[in-house]
Amino acid sequence: MKDLLTVKDLTLTEIEELFELALKLKKELKAGVEHKILAGKSLGMIFAKSSTRTRVSFEVGIYQLGGQGIFLSSNDIQLGRGETIEDTTKVLSRYVDGIMIRTFAHSDVEELAEHATIPIINGLTDDYHPCQALTDLLTIKEYKGELKGLKMTYVGDGNNMAHSLLLAAAKVGMDISIACPQNYQPDEEVVAATKEIAQDSGSMVEITSDILAASEDADVLYTDVWASMGDEDEMEERQEAFTKYQVNSEVMSVAKADAIFLHCLPAHRGEEVTAEVIDGEQSVVFDQAENRLHMQKAIMAKLMK
Repeated sequence: MKDLLTVKDLTLTEIEELFELALKLKKELKAGVEHKILAGKSLGMIFAKSSTRTRVSFEVGIYQLGGQGIFLSSNDIQLGRGETIEDTTKVLSRYVDGIMIRTFAHSDVEELAEHATIPIINGLTDDYHPCQALTDLLTIKEYKGELKGLKMTYVGDGNNMAHSLLLAAAKVGMDISIACPQNYQPDEEVVAATKEIAQDSGSMVEITSDILAASEDADVLYTDVWASMGDEDEMEERQEAFTKYQVNSEVMSVAKADAIFLHCLPAHRGEEVTAEVIDGEQSVVFDQAENRLHMQKAIMAKLMK
């Protein structure tokens, strides 16, 4: 495990090791035990897209591990003013011990990794969000115990979250059903790669436009905003397309009685999810958000130690 660009790059053993370490670090933190395993290390944090959870969890996380995070927005570095990714990467590789980048094009992250001599962590691109998907699996594991054989239903846009959840679920042997409008389905190459992984893990992969059929007997229901960052100009057309793709009490009622609800946040109550669901007893979204801290600490510790 040299970098974390997508969940597809990880083996099942590496994923399980991240779970184990994240839970260990979480337990230690709750007990007031310090774990300065990255003392003296620095993480460069490049943000082309703004964030709440990603920035705070990485910055607090590297601090709790004994290191420091350096926030670098597009306005702060020459990368935003014409310097090549290759040149920026070669320079930063001599200053810091790891780079987390949150940006638009996934190809930028791949180019960063190609030229870096230090670990690269994908904090989000338009195509993938591996840190979030690993966090989601960790949260499900805490609530459900085992992951293999569970069914996750994702409702909404076939976006970077859908891509990462597809790959992550297949890796650990979870069944996954994606319910989305016909014109907003996940990328065909990602679906094909997921089905290939699923053949080995024994999981079921389904892409459908029927939200109730997809949600039937689900152990986990998951949704995301209808318009991701960068899609705001399509908001009116997306609201019309996604009107029927809301997680509400009817959808929850066809899932298992002990199903949990997840959302990567921020949430738009009244759009992709009703307030009744996200604020209800089955919702674990704030435990899920907290786990970003613990999972990302585990990722940094594995890559940068």
